[in-house]
Amino acid sequence: MHGVKGLHHITAIAGPAQENLDFYAGILGMRLVKKSVNQDDPGTYHLFYADAEGHPGTDLTFFPWAQMAPSRMGHGLATEVALEIPRGSLEYWTSRLEKYGVRVDSLETRFGDRTVPLADPHGLRLALVEPASAPHRRFTPWDGGPVLGERQIRGLFGAQLWERQQAATATFITDLLGFTQLGAARGWMRYGFKNYAGVIDVRDAPDARRGASGVGSVHHLAWRVDDEEHQLAVRARVEAAGLHPTPVIDRFWFQSVYFKEPGGVLFELATEGPGFAVDEDAAHLGETLVLPPWLEVARSRIEAVLPPLRPTA
Repeated sequence: MHGVKGLHHITAIAGPAQENLDFYAGILGMRLVKKSVNQDDPGTYHLFYADAEGHPGTDLTFFPWAQMAPSRMGHGLATEVALEIPRGSLEYWTSRLEKYGVRVDSLETRFGDRTVPLADPHGLRLALVEPASAPHRRFTPWDGGPVLGERQIRGLFGAQLWERQQAATATFITDLLGFTQLGAARGWMRYGFKNYAGVIDVRDAPDARRGASGVGSVHHLAWRVDDEEHQLAVRARVEAAGLHPTPVIDRFWFQSVYFKEPGGVLFELATEGPGFAVDEDAAHLGETLVLPPWLEVARSRIEAVLPPLRPTA
């Protein structure tokens, strides 16, 4: 079976866009590789943070819907985003976060990986992870950022999911998407890949209420596929399992298919390319508002309703 190839990106919901930019680019030192809009709600930014080139698997993106209520923890929700940092850098990161007044929780060891949990300014649960071992990932350091290349966030490590019955999710991701069970510890089951970056840690939460999306929650998890042929093959398996994937949607920088896994978490299948440099000089990614061609006709109206964004210092 030709399964998915690890994480492509994770998209979450933020509060005010400037506060989001100040934290992820200014404090975490990720590069803003694309400043665009939510294509289904063009009055809202879509901000993409990644490594210097925006490689799939390094990309954490946000819809700043500041008017939304806060999220509600519960089953059927991705409840935490984990970011991979270089080995030996956890003390650096703890010190940097404390310098900027970010509260970090106590050091944990998860499946052998040193991990520090924290929250972003809008309540999204994060974890910085020093992996004991990790598959090779494509990563290009950003020379223009506030963090030295050897300390920079390497990309997406994974996410945590709460499920009412994790067994249904486990069967789906292993049988149809090609995940492998990697371990079990303290009520969590870890699934991922031998050769690709991106894990999900799943736990049963049968007594929890249904989670609700809002500011500070994950919107969806996107999994990599090679191209449209690969995407359509995986989509066909999802549809045959009785789920309801969307048609292929052109997002300009990649092609997308969306569906909810059996527990209710929104998944996406996203193609490798064409990538973020298809419409911008790679040296100047994220510096101006970029719209897909079909929204260019509405640029003046879109720019009129978006709040100004100042670059981080």
